[in-house]
Amino acid sequence: MTTATKWYAWLEKLKPCEDAMEWARAQKSAAAAWRDCEDGSWMLWLAGKFSGKSGSAARRRLVLASCACARLSLRHVPKGEHRPRKAIETAEAWARQEKGVAMNHVRDAADAAGAAYAADAAGEAAGAAYAAYAAAEAANAASAAYAAAHAATLQQCADIVREYYPRVPRRRDGN
Repeated sequence: MTTATKWYAWLEKLKPCEDAMEWARAQKSAAAAWRDCEDGSWMLWLAGKFSGKSGSAARRRLVLASCACARLSLRHVPKGEHRPRKAIETAEAWARQEKGVAMNHVRDAADAAGAAYAADAAGEAAGAAYAAYAAAEAANAASAAYAAAHAATLQQCADIVREYYPRVPRRRDGN
């Protein structure tokens, strides 16, 4: 099995979206794909697959990366609408383990942003990443008509994710 085949088979087991799989087929390795990816949402999805249990340091790292990406969308939020920003700030405070910020605060802030998020395939309850995702989705809804701006934002998000995850996230057993 070639390196490209091994990498592709590894990714396929995680069940990514078809668009991501189509793009991945053209990549020579996981490292090359991670380096060249222009869709930060795909990268966050992959990092989320290996981010550990809710509340773990690995999960908090994912939340901070998600929040940094979500902040890119705030420029599209109407002036005077503070709920998406507050949801992001609350999730960041939780991820940094700031005193007095509990998961219920994160959920309340995300609910206030008016977004919904389905639990992942493992059935994990919505958490801090939910708040960042909800804020990003609420902001992205306002800018859906701007495809070029959206692509540029996904590229910026990819660059942000690479700051938090310089290498492809994997389980400790190498899978």
